[in-house]
Amino acid sequence: MPDDQGGFEGVRENVDGHPMVNLVSYATPYWLRLFVGILAAFCTRFARLVPPIIVAAAIDRVVLNSGEPGLLTDAGLLPPGQITGEAARIAFLQRLVVIAAIAYLIRSAARFASRYLLQSSAQKIQRDLRNETYDHLQHLSLSFFANHQTGGMMSILNSDINRLESFLNTEFRQMIRVVATVGGIAVILYTYSPKLALIALAPVPIIGVASGFFLTWIEPRYRSIRQTVSRLNTRLENNLSGAPVIKAFDRYDFERKRVTDQSQEYHDEKVAALRIRRAFFAGLRLLTGIVFVLILYVAGMDFITNPQGETALSAGAFTAFFLYIRRLYSPMRRVGKSANKYQLAKSSAERVFGLLGQEPEVTDPEDTYEPDSIDGLVEFDDVTFGYGDEPPVVRDVSLDVPDGATVGLAGATGAGKSTLLKLVPRFHDVDSGAVRVDGVDVREYGLQSLRSEIAIVEQQPYLFSGTVAENIAYGDREVLDAEQSDDEARGSSWETARDRVRDAAEAAQAHEFIEDLPDGYDTQIGERGIKLSGGQRQRVAIARALLNDPEIIIFDEATSDVDTETEDRIQESIEQLVADRTAFVIAHRLSTIQDADRIVVMDDGKIVERGSHTDLLAADGDYADLWHAQADDRTVSADD
Repeated sequence: MPDDQGGFEGVRENVDGHPMVNLVSYATPYWLRLFVGILAAFCTRFARLVPPIIVAAAIDRVVLNSGEPGLLTDAGLLPPGQITGEAARIAFLQRLVVIAAIAYLIRSAARFASRYLLQSSAQKIQRDLRNETYDHLQHLSLSFFANHQTGGMMSILNSDINRLESFLNTEFRQMIRVVATVGGIAVILYTYSPKLALIALAPVPIIGVASGFFLTWIEPRYRSIRQTVSRLNTRLENNLSGAPVIKAFDRYDFERKRVTDQSQEYHDEKVAALRIRRAFFAGLRLLTGIVFVLILYVAGMDFITNPQGETALSAGAFTAFFLYIRRLYSPMRRVGKSANKYQLAKSSAERVFGLLGQEPEVTDPEDTYEPDSIDGLVEFDDVTFGYGDEPPVVRDVSLDVPDGATVGLAGATGAGKSTLLKLVPRFHDVDSGAVRVDGVDVREYGLQSLRSEIAIVEQQPYLFSGTVAENIAYGDREVLDAEQSDDEARGSSWETARDRVRDAAEAAQAHEFIEDLPDGYDTQIGERGIKLSGGQRQRVAIARALLNDPEIIIFDEATSDVDTETEDRIQESIEQLVADRTAFVIAHRLSTIQDADRIVVMDDGKIVERGSHTDLLAADGDYADLWHAQADDRTVSADD
């Protein structure tokens, strides 16, 4: 269930398995490049461990000429014994330089390969995950969108998926760094001095256990932070979309306070988590500092009191030891940060895979009915429907509509007219009864084949940011593809598509005003069509529906936002628009539906009257009362 702000915390319950394991499953198509990238990453880390060994050999064998064999000698890369003579020492130094050069060459090549392969794989996983999440989101039922805010959806598609990409891109390499560096240094230190190696490695399990406790502690706090930022995003999205209302009612102070309060809540939670996180990292640094001082003392005492003993290090080994100590604790301290990043990524993964685990309420049946075409006969058979646990909005409605007929629906706001018609394209499924098209229950149709034959023009039509032509072309897939083609690729197919767009616009009484726009059909209309008037948006939406050439058309108060002159022009063409099609017209202005084949009057979810305009006036019921009330309003307006 969504929270009271329309957030997405409830979708966590839909996660199947561990969210981070689910994330790894998206990497399987790229296993080869990841495998090579991981090998290259290990080579990079191992190559970084060579220079201190070379420094130790140079100090012992070149500078001090002590004859200490060292690890490179044990590996067969350097000759044993004391180096005598200037020429021999120069040759020895040159060999060290060659080994160092090869190590840096390997490191550079491996670093490029590992970063390119791992980072590009992270980008591919991000792309696949975002595409699948978006596609899944689009296929969810309308009830899901009614219960969840757009800001929360955008947060998942952008912030959460980007955080997962960042984790794969950065923290995965850090994990390799920890394993390779700590493992390699542990072996080298143990080779130099088992006693000192044990002291140096003592913090490793402590840091591991502490990181585990830190993860447990920080998880609920970051979950709370994600909830807070989701609510903040939702508030910001609502206020930006509702800017005209805020301005009209001068509610700047009110909305600023709401944003400020939620922003302060986010600040307080973030700072509280930051305080503990910084204290955790400071504790890690203190622990590693103590070990560094302890090793300095123990190694120094061995070197001073027993320079020739088995526990004493050579000068070169002593130097290398501390170089490795410095490198050992850097990735270990990074474990805490990686734990922090892991928890953030896990929180995001829970939301992403929780959303992917959300099942749509309306789905295709197993054996879909896929007719080549439909005639448009629509039947409502004792239909009852309510939203979730709410009382039914539609109650026991039965209505037969022959194909090609025009049915007008009238009634007060909230009577259930729009909800009833949303059951035809299966935006929702009935609670009881059945809705049939051509005698077949709509639940037996494939959703795409059913909805491709139904066009809807709503009271507040949604237009996409783009050109007028693109929004009209949205009604037909082929026309839309042609309209989206590059300028250089446009040919006869584009011209044909543009002609169809113009024909639809003319039928919807939109062509004239479109031609008067600055760039005609290529005019950018802004977000949600904000640059057009309400009536203009309605006519563009009608043109879009007509281009779809459906067998069933639903007009949901499509002329409510147009002036009387425009309404008359649209009304003149409605008979042509609905010719040979089944049409449902919901109208506040009864003059829009007075010529319908049948008029249905609804109240409180039920049909209370049905018949022609003349019959309903003669019955002197609810319809007649509405008609006479609107007639009086028209008379008053005319007198004014």
